[in-house]
Amino acid sequence: MNDQKKDAAQAVWRAEDENGTARLAERLAGWAAPGTVIALDGDLGAGKTFFSQSFARALGVREVVNSPTFTIIKEYEDGRLPLYHMDVYRLSQDEADELGLDDYFYGQGVVLVEWASLIPDLLPPAHLAIAIEHAGGSARIIRLTGAGRPYADWCRRLAEEGVCGE
Repeated sequence: MNDQKKDAAQAVWRAEDENGTARLAERLAGWAAPGTVIALDGDLGAGKTFFSQSFARALGVREVVNSPTFTIIKEYEDGRLPLYHMDVYRLSQDEADELGLDDYFYGQGVVLVEWASLIPDLLPPAHLAIAIEHAGGSARIIRLTGAGRPYADWCRRLAEEGVCGE
């Protein structure tokens, strides 16, 4: 087992409304660096795209960010870092593998992958997994699992700051 797999941490963020989700996305965008990979999962309507929009805004993306469901990958170059927003819902693991996602995962931008649990073998070992769950009304429970650096550190930092917890 490599060191990236050994270094893992979890955190839980409760967002009472969309503003709470946006605050988490903004905080994570502030920590993002070239090569950041965030794997988003959750039921339809849980808030994956809203999280992505908030993250993009915090990076300084001025373009309209919407779900890349049918285009699969949307590229935004006008923020602090390039942003690659993916939706792999309609792809098989083999189809996703043929897209050459490694170029994005190991590039100079930030990658947000919606429905990432459908391509687990293609994700880099070090990434931040975010699962968004409905918690009644507009509230959401957002579970973060950081695998490797810096993602495990991000989860520890959120927990230490007391901004999350079950």
